[in-house]
Amino acid sequence: MTQLNIIINRPKCIAAGNCIETAPETFALDERSKAIVTNPEGNDDDTIIEAARSCPTDAITIIDAETGEQIWPEE
Repeated sequence: MTQLNIIINRPKCIAAGNCIETAPETFALDERSKAIVTNPEGNDDDTIIEAARSCPTDAITIIDAETGEQIWPEE
């Protein structure tokens, strides 16, 4: 399992909930209906990346913590 940095651009989050449906052990909505990371290792890497890809506004950025490479969105 790669260590992932998960960054949520809160102004872009529209509370669609796709990330939570895909990776419920990693993401949740806070009291302002914005996505938050509850456990960065709650789901496997592939599921977390798929959750980021499912965001309709690309509000979730995934970075490989070891290499600094941005995994999603693809540059």
